[in-house]
Amino acid sequence: MAPITPQPGIMEIALYVGGQSHVEGVSDVLKLSSNENPFGPSPKAKQAIAEAVAEVHRYPNTDHAPLREAIGEVHGLDPERIICGVGSDEVLQFLCQAYAGPGDEVVHTEHGFAMYPILAHAVGATPVVARERERVTDVDALLAACTERTKLVFIANPNNPTGTMIGGNEIARLADGLPEGAILVLDGAYAEFVEGYDGGVSLVDARDNVFMTRTFSKLYGLGGLRIGWGYGPKEIIDVLSRIRQPFNLSEIQMAAAIAAVRDRDYAEFCRAENTRMRAWLARELAALGVPSDTSLANFVLARFADVAEAEAVDAHLKSRGVIVRRVASYGLPNCLRITVGDEAGCKRVVDGIRSFQEARQ
Repeated sequence: MAPITPQPGIMEIALYVGGQSHVEGVSDVLKLSSNENPFGPSPKAKQAIAEAVAEVHRYPNTDHAPLREAIGEVHGLDPERIICGVGSDEVLQFLCQAYAGPGDEVVHTEHGFAMYPILAHAVGATPVVARERERVTDVDALLAACTERTKLVFIANPNNPTGTMIGGNEIARLADGLPEGAILVLDGAYAEFVEGYDGGVSLVDARDNVFMTRTFSKLYGLGGLRIGWGYGPKEIIDVLSRIRQPFNLSEIQMAAAIAAVRDRDYAEFCRAENTRMRAWLARELAALGVPSDTSLANFVLARFADVAEAEAVDAHLKSRGVIVRRVASYGLPNCLRITVGDEAGCKRVVDGIRSFQEARQ
């Protein structure tokens, strides 16, 4: 009997490992490993969730029209060019399912989000890595990595886990230089943390080969509900809508997202606090001799002298109940990605690293 085998590429996938949540023997744990909003979701979103619970016995609507209209109204977008998914990850999955397969290539940056190669392998496509320049997306390297087999190019802007980003002119140059038939995907999971940044809307509107994604998991504090969306040319939205499961989002998810995106005062509060504490955290780390690149997201990528020091700091912080993210799997073994928490949380991080250094003296 022939063995039962999965589709090509699936066994090449390294299982995704999320941020740690618990420390054995420690009760007062501060989780700064998953880039979550320390303030949680908008009170209006919480109220919407409570009200939607009464209708969980009903199937949700299949076209997400109220949510798409709310997103469109807030961001000035055509709702007909928006698609919603179970987190932005699902929208990225739709793109791979629809446009890549065996024999095709999916290009991503050296330190890009771990889901990009996973999604490429899942459809039998080949992930191709483009080097970064000092942990910043390198457009020339991306263009050099493209071939006639390239179908998708993924960049996160700002990038995870580096926190760095490139400007609109560079993104436009990348889009204009792609091979015919390739799509540039702008992953904007952290776009809301950048003051005045549209996440790529102007580029999507000006071209037929650019698509952008966003999420409610970061600034909006709804990571546990898994809600995301994408915006692109109508032709691409039409293709993706044909493979989207009709009931992929519940009424609870949609109600929470609608309330969250409309609560602009709360979103601005979260953005302002993140900006304030991100600057403070980076400055205090630098004073301790721990450098980081200028981050435009809700985390800081702290660089240590070597792998051993990064691992030792991580272990010391855990002993004090502070969980950060080791990013060796992203090719950054001497770094720790630290979510920007509230003021008390950021001070716990700095105090922990200071105590580590003092113990070594």
